[in-house]
Amino acid sequence: MADQLAIESLEPQPVWRFFAGIAATPRPSKHEEQIRAHTRRLAEQRGLKVREDGTGNMVIEVPASPGCETAPTIVLQGHFDMVPEKNADVAHDFDQDPIPVRVEQDAKTGRTVVTAAGTTLGADNGIGMALALAAATEPDVKHGPLELLNTVDEEAGMTGAKALAPDFFKGKILINLDSEEDNAIYIGCAGGCDTTLTWKLKLKPCPGNCQPVRVTVSGLRGGHSGGDIHENRGNANKVLARVLHGALRGLRLAEIKGGSKRNVIPREASALVCGSKRTGAALAAAAKEVREKVAAESDETGLKITVETANGQAISAISPADTRRLVAALVAVPHGVHGMHQKVPNLVETSNNIGVVTSESDGDTLKIELHALSRSSSQSLLHATRDQIEAVGQLAGAQAESGNEYPGWEPNPDSPTLATCRRIYRNLFGEEAHVAAIHAGLECGIINERMGNTLDTVSFGPTITGAHSPDELVYVDSVAKSWKFLKAILAELAKP
Repeated sequence: MADQLAIESLEPQPVWRFFAGIAATPRPSKHEEQIRAHTRRLAEQRGLKVREDGTGNMVIEVPASPGCETAPTIVLQGHFDMVPEKNADVAHDFDQDPIPVRVEQDAKTGRTVVTAAGTTLGADNGIGMALALAAATEPDVKHGPLELLNTVDEEAGMTGAKALAPDFFKGKILINLDSEEDNAIYIGCAGGCDTTLTWKLKLKPCPGNCQPVRVTVSGLRGGHSGGDIHENRGNANKVLARVLHGALRGLRLAEIKGGSKRNVIPREASALVCGSKRTGAALAAAAKEVREKVAAESDETGLKITVETANGQAISAISPADTRRLVAALVAVPHGVHGMHQKVPNLVETSNNIGVVTSESDGDTLKIELHALSRSSSQSLLHATRDQIEAVGQLAGAQAESGNEYPGWEPNPDSPTLATCRRIYRNLFGEEAHVAAIHAGLECGIINERMGNTLDTVSFGPTITGAHSPDELVYVDSVAKSWKFLKAILAELAKP
């Protein structure tokens, strides 16, 4: 409670009070019932009209400030859900528990930040929701008619945005509050699609003289598979595959798991294998070599790879031949940046994230699934990446399935709303805003498509780092900056 009270006392208080309530309300993707009820209650307590569709998307209608009734309707858009990631040693139920929020000083910058104790914070997109609610309810904010649009399931498939009816809201100017750099105005993003590779492999008992060994990868930074993919962060699934590949002789796989979400760079992975009495030593040598290589290749100073023998444990495993094919596929499926945009400097054009690997046994068969999320500003390159993943899986005996494709958001540098935002930013902060496209997925392209490509859209928000990981934090002074920016934009757009 002390930390929640500390958050509510931060400036701007209207924003942080709303965020404290949002953080206290469970809202993992696909389980947004509690946050929807919380938001509905907040709106109805203030006499605001609420509309919801069958998917769970919500619009809150906000009357204009006195004298601004003829101004155009502005849509303030965000999403209800958050990515439920936690460290393995943290006991937290995202369906029941409030986020353990903290107010701290950032060791790198000395600035005040809000973060969480071992879990994702949910500033993505709780801060966006809080900014919109504060703008709609604070009497000193001058605005025309507003529609607060919150969608469901943004983080796990954008199914809410895809289900929007063309008449669900009226406004033609949309301000998305789901960006994470306070000096930027975003006008475009990448599209994406999911690919799943599935193996069903025969299990056989390991002989009594085999050596069961568990290999565990931990300590990686993880992060957002769109916003952080260019930083060459380690992928636990790929690191694990490299270790297993370094000691394949006679190796038999019994189970494997790594990562939890397609759109999260996995921080942890593990596998249980068996082999000859030399297996433990071979895997330990491979782990040492891979650890040294990853340290040289990236900034992953916290990487740990443990190799533990489990003598006497009776297990069943797939054959050495099936193990070789599976591990080869894990090594071969691409991860990371595929290419940079030819026309936009420093923008990743195409990437892939091997987000999740799972295994499930029924006693006779081991079902293994690899879940990948590909992103690209180019539909043809997105499809080429999907086809590459499917081809690798098919060569390794897997069944391949792709789906959940969503469009990118095509930049419009001639947007009137963008021109207004750039001018206001310059006047407020004495410098030019960075106008850019983003490799991470935003709902703007989907929403615009659903509305018949009639929207004038921009996106901005406070600086958030470590999104989709337990390192997530938001800078308090950056929230104040975004609040000042949003209020000024709404006042300008409310002028007759």
